[in-house]
Amino acid sequence: MSASIATLSANAATSTAQSSKFAGDFNTFLTLLTTQIKNQSPTDPLDTNQMTNQLVQFASVEQQISMNQNLQRMLALEQASQLTASAPLIGRNVEVEAEQISLQNGVGTLRLPAAGASQTALVTIRGSGDRIIRQETVQLGNAPKTWSWNGKDSDSVSMPDGAYKVSVTGTGSGGTTAALPFTVIGKVTGAERVGGDVKLLLGQLQASFDKLRSVSSGS
Repeated sequence: MSASIATLSANAATSTAQSSKFAGDFNTFLTLLTTQIKNQSPTDPLDTNQMTNQLVQFASVEQQISMNQNLQRMLALEQASQLTASAPLIGRNVEVEAEQISLQNGVGTLRLPAAGASQTALVTIRGSGDRIIRQETVQLGNAPKTWSWNGKDSDSVSMPDGAYKVSVTGTGSGGTTAALPFTVIGKVTGAERVGGDVKLLLGQLQASFDKLRSVSSGS
């Protein structure tokens, strides 16, 4: 997280540098304008309306840049706050929305929905090249249930820890199929800022902070 905070500080420094550059340009503009007024021809004076419009436009741009800088500071503070808030989650089991399952220490866990229009769920896990490495049909119950993957492919070969693409397809009594929603359960191993988003790390799985759905009481 220290690297992420350093990135936020660098962004703030860039905004400050831009502000200083604009202030220099504004002062240069005023100096040129004052010199022009002092040396204008009495028979052909500077158009006061044009001068006023230039000042108004320049001041408007200055206000917009100041507003953008304030918004950037607020965003940086919010992201830093999210990083700080994520610290107590490290080492805890959480439930997140994701399109990958996190295989940690040879185990990956999903939470499947309760039975509804679909009575069974086909869980499909894919590896590199979108190759199917494991499929399993799960009977859904009256309440949401957890399903665990032992990290082995269809040939009982253990796969390395990592993030694997996963999909869940439900099948109803009439044979109709539909994609089912699911969540991923795993242990938080860190947090970092990626672009303009704060990510929770579940091993090699990255989940946006706003995709967090629950935190378990145990570690």
